[in-house]
Amino acid sequence: MQRTYLALAGLALAGAGLPMVQPRLAMAAGLFQSTEVDPQRFAVLARPVGDNDWTLLVLEQLAAQPSCWQARPDGLVDPTLNRFDYTGICNRYLDSNGYSLRVADQDMGTTYRLQVQQVGSRLELQAVSPRSSAVLVLGRAEVPLRDRDGFVALTLEPGWDLKRRTYEQRSLSHLYFASPTPLEQLIARAGGQTFRRSPGRAELPGLATTPPLLDQRDDSMISDRSGRAIALQVIPYTEANGGGL
Repeated sequence: MQRTYLALAGLALAGAGLPMVQPRLAMAAGLFQSTEVDPQRFAVLARPVGDNDWTLLVLEQLAAQPSCWQARPDGLVDPTLNRFDYTGICNRYLDSNGYSLRVADQDMGTTYRLQVQQVGSRLELQAVSPRSSAVLVLGRAEVPLRDRDGFVALTLEPGWDLKRRTYEQRSLSHLYFASPTPLEQLIARAGGQTFRRSPGRAELPGLATTPPLLDQRDDSMISDRSGRAIALQVIPYTEANGGGL
């Protein structure tokens, strides 16, 4: 899978043949857009970790064969890409470097993180933020059984879809869990409230007041469809206590 990381600074943008912009101006202008994807090419999965935990994994089928995943008779999903060289065949999106939250055309990855939580026999794909008491539920699944080699397929809730991040109509290797509904309405539906800072109090660490610029990758560049590298700024998600993800 092609991995990307938003390197610091407007100089890198100019070096990639893009106009020089100040990072905050780029953020305010809404640097990234999104485009539809074919949901049949993707599997949103919960991967078991240890005895009780789960983590989110998204697989993408790039070529027709071989299959990157396969349904098992017991209701779990077999990640078959582990048994062959999947270069050019499959993409894996493992963490916040590969996916983030987008709400009403706004990137929310610096204030919301995605997690999979088990509630009884059911799994929930959740978006949580130290700025809000609400837990946004994006997807669900029943757990037929727990097997360290078997993943659980998550079904997205109505109103939530996968989309691909784009920059100037160029597709990037980053996915959004996206909803067109304004965040305030999502929070209200979830029965939560937004925490606002009092006048004169410092902003919690990591919760910037400027619009977020996202693409938290572990390589140094973004590549567009033409193969040209694009280097951008990264603002990583941080918890309210200032710890990085």
